[in-house]
Order: sequence, then C-alpha cells, then structure tokens
Amino acid sequence: MGDEAETSRTASSDGPACRADTVWLRGPFGTARFKVAVADDAQARAQGLMNVESMPSSTGMLFVYEYPRPVSFWMKNTLIPLDMVFADAEGVVTSVHENAVPLDETSIPGEGMVQYVLEINGGLARQIGIGPGSVLRHPAITDGAWPCQ
Repeated sequence: MGDEAETSRTASSDGPACRADTVWLRGPFGTARFKVAVADDAQARAQGLMNVESMPSSTGMLFVYEYPRPVSFWMKNTLIPLDMVFADAEGVVTSVHENAVPLDETSIPGEGMVQYVLEINGGLARQIGIGPGSVLRHPAITDGAWPCQ
C-alpha cells in the first residue's frame, strides 16, 4: 500500500478479499482499504493508539466489541489527531468524529449501539467521504451488511 489510503471506484460483486489485517469501507465514494491492527480484547482496546507518534495514512486500528453497546473514547496519551468511525453490529457507520484532539481527555461518544470503531488519521474520513451509511468489511464483522465470503 502507498502512503495514501487506497480508494477505488470499482469492486467485484463479492467484494475484495477479507483479511484479518485489512478493513474495507464502501460508500458513495467507492471503496477504501486500510491495513489495521485489531483491538479485540479489553487490554488491547485500553491501549489503542496511545503513544503512537505517527501512522501512515493507509493504516489504522479496528476496535471490536463482543456485542453492540454504547461506547466512548478519549485521546489521553494519544499523540496524533484521529478520525473515529463508529459502526453498528452490521458494520454500518452510524457516526464519525473527525480530528479528535491529541491528549484531550474529553469523552467522545459514538451514536447508538456500537460494535466496531475504526480509528484512522485525522481528516481522512472527510477527504475520502466516509460518513453515516458507509459500510465496513472485515472478518470480525460476522453478520455484516457487506459480509466476507
């Protein structure tokens, strides 16, 4: 992958291949791909992207919860601005918080019942066109609106 988030205007009807280290997004913009680390347990979710000094724009972190729930994040010990993409049990984006401020301890809640959160570099969600209604695709999203085959 290059230095920019990879986007495409086309995808097969089945969609791109699912991999544990990759999240795909689909929306009016086409598709976008991010290489991700997965935080799927309490310890990994608590650590998140704290103390990361830089991150290529084609990468991020996917937070996976066992079931949909109200969630909120903060930026304590997080050194780079982030966009937080909140999604429901089907991987449908419910809200996006843009450009979370590094080191800020203000709570950033997702809207509705959230099961997945994708963190990417601040400003990318708007640049790409990721917003409510966009859909995530990843093997952890077992009942997805854009399921892995």
